[in-house]
Amino acid sequence: MSASADVRRIGFIGTGVMGRSMALHLIRAGHRLTVHNRTRAKAKDLLDAGASWADRPGDAARGADLVITMVGFPSDVREVYLGSGAVVASARPGAILVDMTTSEPSLAREIEEAAKARGLSSLDAPVSGGDVGARNATLTIMVGGDEEGFAAVEPVLHVMGRSVIRQGSAGAGQHTKMANQVAIAGSMLATVESLAYARAAGLDPRRVLESITAGSAASWSLQNLAPRILDGNFAPGFYVKHFIKDMRIALESAEQMGIELPGLVCAKGLYDRLAAEGGSELGTQALWLLYASESERAAAGLQARVTPPDNAP
Repeated sequence: MSASADVRRIGFIGTGVMGRSMALHLIRAGHRLTVHNRTRAKAKDLLDAGASWADRPGDAARGADLVITMVGFPSDVREVYLGSGAVVASARPGAILVDMTTSEPSLAREIEEAAKARGLSSLDAPVSGGDVGARNATLTIMVGGDEEGFAAVEPVLHVMGRSVIRQGSAGAGQHTKMANQVAIAGSMLATVESLAYARAAGLDPRRVLESITAGSAASWSLQNLAPRILDGNFAPGFYVKHFIKDMRIALESAEQMGIELPGLVCAKGLYDRLAAEGGSELGTQALWLLYASESERAAAGLQARVTPPDNAP
């Protein structure tokens, strides 16, 4: 069933790098959106496309059939959903709440409990695919929550994503996203070290990419982010600061489950160092700058190098 055949009144909260593109797909599919963002200017494209503006998250939720959030950190999720006059308190009974932020599994379960107490349905539905996936509506959407709520919103989620899979009960979407981020962390580290090795060997990194992306080393990071690195493009498709948040959640969850993730510990240590040198607002591909020349680092706006630990570049 196409989304346009089942028009929804949607409150959309969070119109940043990814949220703006996701909301625009919903508008183009015929849904009626009311949007909120901390900075109204970041919603201008959506307002120009016909969306209505809400001054507060609760105002965006009020009267909506479906509320979608795409904010930054778990603290933002908590404020948007559980604060005074926020989404849970303002949404009409029967509405479905879908948090697409990468957040904590335990918070997803807490929101579900609060939502149920008011006659609402709640899903956690974090995404993977970055800014490219958001623009092209090819996101991977990982969903946790009850089957009835998922079935009701699945057509809408397919407007924004290509792969939409319910993984289990509340929190399962967030746990799946953590597994995704563990894989991404290793992939990004491998990508930048591969380029560093190729450069040190005197090879043309672009020609090297032609070979290794056609073989068993191929990965999304190599195919999509390595070319940005070689172009000196460190603009955020996904912010370093948000990736560090995700790795922290994954490590905390791993500790609670009694497992060790030494590879993730290494990757987070390097990203922490990048943030300390001024890279928190850059894209995740900026990990390359830990391996780069001083001129490349200066062009990207990084500060002086932090003294590296023994196992870091």
